[in-house]
Amino acid sequence: MRRNNGVNRNDRLNGEFQKEIYEIISRRLKNPLVTEMFSILRVDCSRDLSSAKVYVSVYSKNEEKRKITFDAIKADAKKIRFELAKVIRARTVPELNFILDDSMEYGDKMDRLFKSINEGEKK
Repeated sequence: MRRNNGVNRNDRLNGEFQKEIYEIISRRLKNPLVTEMFSILRVDCSRDLSSAKVYVSVYSKNEEKRKITFDAIKADAKKIRFELAKVIRARTVPELNFILDDSMEYGDKMDRLFKSINEGEKK
C-alpha cells in the first residue's frame, strides 16, 4: 500500500518556505525600499519544486508606498532564492514568483462597509 507522502511533504515545505521567506526579507536582505509592513500569506510549490507562487500582502494606506514595497520584494526574488537555498534542506529550491494578494485589504474594506451599514441601521 502506497502512502501519500508527497502531499504532506509539499505542505511541510510550503510552510517552511513561507516562514523562511518572511525571515529573509525582513531580517537578512534589509532592502531600503521595503518600508511598509508585509506578510507572506501562502506559498504554493509545484510538485517537482521547480517553481513556487509566493502570495504577499502589503499593508499601507499609501498606494504608492505599497507598490514600491511589493516591487522591491519581487525584484529581490533571486536573492531571496539564494538565501533560501542556504537554510532549506531540499535538493532543489524553486524559482519564486511573487503575487500581490489583496484579500486582506478587501476583507478589511468589507468589514468597514458592514460596520457602517450596521451603524446606519441602528440610528
